[in-house]
Amino acid sequence: MLRQVIVTIMGNVDAGKSQTIDCIKKTSIVQSEPGKITQSIKAYSISIEIIKLICKDLLDLSKIKVPGLLFIDTPGHKAFSNLRKRGGSLADIAILVVDINEGLKPQTIEAIEILKENKTPFVIALNKIDLLNGWQSRTDIPMVKTIQFQTQSTQKLLDEKIYRLLAEFYEKTLNTERFDRIEDFTKQIVMVPMSAKTGEGIPELLMIITGLAQRFLESELSYDPEAPAEGTVLEITEEKGLGLCMDTIIYKGKIKANDMMVVGTLHEPIATKIKALFLVEKNQLKSIKEVEAAIGVKISATGIEAVIPGMPLKIANKDLEKTKIEIKKQIEETTLELDNEGIIVKADSLGSLEALINLLREKGTKIKRASVGEISKKDITEALSSNNILQRVILGFNTKQLDNNEVKIITDNIIYSLIDKFEAWYNEEKQKIEEKLMGNLPKPCKIKILEGYVFRQSSPAVCGIEVLAGTLKHGISLMKDDRGITEVKEMQHEGKKLAEAKPGEQLAISMPGITIGRQIKEGDILYSDMTEEQFRIYKKMKKLITVTEVEILKEIAEIKRKNNPGWGI
Repeated sequence: MLRQVIVTIMGNVDAGKSQTIDCIKKTSIVQSEPGKITQSIKAYSISIEIIKLICKDLLDLSKIKVPGLLFIDTPGHKAFSNLRKRGGSLADIAILVVDINEGLKPQTIEAIEILKENKTPFVIALNKIDLLNGWQSRTDIPMVKTIQFQTQSTQKLLDEKIYRLLAEFYEKTLNTERFDRIEDFTKQIVMVPMSAKTGEGIPELLMIITGLAQRFLESELSYDPEAPAEGTVLEITEEKGLGLCMDTIIYKGKIKANDMMVVGTLHEPIATKIKALFLVEKNQLKSIKEVEAAIGVKISATGIEAVIPGMPLKIANKDLEKTKIEIKKQIEETTLELDNEGIIVKADSLGSLEALINLLREKGTKIKRASVGEISKKDITEALSSNNILQRVILGFNTKQLDNNEVKIITDNIIYSLIDKFEAWYNEEKQKIEEKLMGNLPKPCKIKILEGYVFRQSSPAVCGIEVLAGTLKHGISLMKDDRGITEVKEMQHEGKKLAEAKPGEQLAISMPGITIGRQIKEGDILYSDMTEEQFRIYKKMKKLITVTEVEILKEIAEIKRKNNPGWGI
């Protein structure tokens, strides 16, 4: 037996997701008899008969076995992240809504990455074709004929918009094509021009979703209607007279009032009896005794305070302890291992948290702790405990912004924007730290003792030098061969004291602890001396020094390695 196809709609905030849902819903209601469209919690289903009425000759009902489509009535990537089950996303197929006039936006790109990560097939709805210059709407004929009905200039404009989007999607490693030009549905992603305002393209969109689900997802839609129900928590709500309730999507089996249910939490799973089940009828909660997948249903139960969106649930009238173990294992499989050190991550749901962790992991970011909920004092204390200032950070996805002078708190409601903000802050702070650290390092320098300019041989030795490369600074240690021999005590030029000298400058310097003619002589080349640790710091920060300084450091390393081959490596 096949269940309904679970469909979710994603896209940028102004692309027309909600309007697309409303358009599909209204079209379905107009075509249906009373009771033919099933309203439920955060979802609504359209029977295959209604889809056939909408699609007309576009759909051959004799080849379709799926009973209909279940649309998740919570648009956006946030809901999609929440909708998870073992093995990936709960949605069988998704609609990615793109404004044909605007192209890909940050949330669109984020939605694409989430779809790719979960390996969820999707169809692209190119919305707002009614806003194309010169577009003449026709709702009485199929989209292919509607396009042919347009003037040559409007058809050319449509093609230009589509070709631009083809290129944008190609940059995201997606091979896309207009629905009537598709050659291979296994290699190309369908794009359907449409208008959520006029309803044009909606029949084609429903036809393609139904056809793709029938062709490629039949095995995943098979289920035993008498099996214990499995589902995912979409939202926790407070209902007057009922208390805390769970809005859920049931994707497998049957669920009944008084069933024993196991629900996941961030700690141990909880077991509780279902007090009541509800659907929606005329915006009112309608009590029901039982229901089969796939459907959205509100569950009233006690002891669910620790449940959060994204958690799995399963009916356990038998084998209660075994079901608890299964649910716990399922949660552990979708919660990544964390590091002993790193930043702190917060999100509004388990699905969002997992998506954020995965994306940070891809960028090599270490995460010490990750949890669902608002940023708390405990999180701030935890972040403060880090000795690394670059890890005293809390990232919050869909959480309230807090200010703290000692911990950097970054929040956003777009995952990629949040990560971009974090990376910008991290790079800026890292550069500040590196520049401060660099300020304490001896500057790479190369000087020559000038012949005929020895003013005092010792106590201290005073002579004329020329800076060949780098920067000579007061107090810097100097080396000859691979050993440090002295330091620059004073620097003068024409009677004026200097703090530093640049390449090409000639000046007099004083050097304690050496005698000119013994440790050094006229014409010698000296370098600034440094430790291995100082040299390694320079190696890590090559981007902060000049090409000339890099060359001086290479020369210093070669000299040091003559008697110590592993120096600085």
